[in-house]
Amino acid sequence: MEMKKTARTALLSALFTVLLAPGAFAEKSLSIDLQTAIDKAFKTHADIKKAEYTLDAARADYNAARESFGPKVSLSHSTGRGGRWNNGTIGNSYNNSLSLSIPIFDIAKNASEKIAKAKYQSSVLGDELAFITMKQTVSNAYYTLLAAIDAQQVCEQSVVALQDHLKNVQAQYDVGVVAKVDLLRSEVELTSAQQDLIKAENRHSIAEARLNNMIGIDQDTKLKPVEELGYKEYKEVLPNCINYAMLHRLDLQQSRLQVKAAEAALNGAKAGWLPSVTGVASNSWHDGHWPGNDNSSWSTGFRVDMNVFDSGITKSNVAKAKANLMVAKESYRQDTDNVELDVRNCYNTLREAEKRISTTQVAVSKAEEDYHIAQVRYEAGVGTNTDVLDAQVALHQARNNFNTSLYDYNLAKVALDTAMGIEARPSDYQYLPYGERYKATKAVYNAAVEATDSDKTIKETVKTLEKARAERRKAASAAKKKN
Repeated sequence: MEMKKTARTALLSALFTVLLAPGAFAEKSLSIDLQTAIDKAFKTHADIKKAEYTLDAARADYNAARESFGPKVSLSHSTGRGGRWNNGTIGNSYNNSLSLSIPIFDIAKNASEKIAKAKYQSSVLGDELAFITMKQTVSNAYYTLLAAIDAQQVCEQSVVALQDHLKNVQAQYDVGVVAKVDLLRSEVELTSAQQDLIKAENRHSIAEARLNNMIGIDQDTKLKPVEELGYKEYKEVLPNCINYAMLHRLDLQQSRLQVKAAEAALNGAKAGWLPSVTGVASNSWHDGHWPGNDNSSWSTGFRVDMNVFDSGITKSNVAKAKANLMVAKESYRQDTDNVELDVRNCYNTLREAEKRISTTQVAVSKAEEDYHIAQVRYEAGVGTNTDVLDAQVALHQARNNFNTSLYDYNLAKVALDTAMGIEARPSDYQYLPYGERYKATKAVYNAAVEATDSDKTIKETVKTLEKARAERRKAASAAKKKN
């Protein structure tokens, strides 16, 4: 029985040792594809949430501008005590009034409504534009990760090849076939390749953390992309791309709305020359006893307000609004040119990368053959160590060039989609109700504040800086007295 107990204890000890050993727990990993990464960013990224809240604010402003044309009811009450100086009479006064006012003609309010409407429409477009921009940002990060993985693999291939070559050179040096200079040169090249591999691994880690940050997951997560950098032919022609962009670029539509807002602002400035008409109705009560509900009187009518002379203020405001309108129109014209230029640049970049894909792919095949020949010649004693190392460098460069061309092509394709204004929001995107979004934002904000301990940090930092500032002042004062 004692032996069984001892064996059981030893087994449990061994198990705990394994569990507590470094690396016993596997690192978090996640298989991911591009669309999944984009969908995760749509659900979690702050830029999407901020665009939604900006839209909420713009909608509220527009509603307020429209509601300013509705009736306004005011109720007021005043209580006072006073008297006459000549006879010493003192008494109380209680006054109540109820008034109703309705705008009948007000150009300024009308202009404010149109400006708010243009801003609201721009925010609607901005909300959609946030998805387009986020799709491009995440796609770029995803392809950067794929490119980093490929670059690391190229470096690993180079290290393996140079290690094998060094073994061959070492063997020939040991039997006196080659000079020590070949051995030293091979060791130097291997060390250089290992340094390149270290840098490539770091770039891989940085790209991985960046994508993790964008899609809202733990930045220590090891991502395993299920896709590779590839080539899919793009068949659309440039004129069609430009025409599509002119109709669908949301930022261009926002620029047009800026013109509409400037036109409304000009009309609003001209309101200083025009009257405003308001319908009014009121009833009032007053007496010397609380609550002052006797002596009732009423009135109805309308009020006309108009500036007769304002020292030229309205004229200057109109001139300013006209200038701002011209700026908006010039900006829109410039934006149309920039949209076409943007599409052209992205399209030409895509076609240039497309051509490089085919040429660099052929170059990789030739470089692999050249390296194999250099190895065989060196082993046969008819080639030099320099030939092998130069061939390895050429092969490394050819592989990198091919991967770079694929990376550039995919990035250019994403950039072209963005330049054309192609929609990005999924058709099944779940738009959370107002209350739920506020609760979610409050929760993540509170978690961030707690994690950073920001209130305490701010207080301590300010206190430290104030103390240092006081000491500098004291030192400066002492130095001044000394001099």
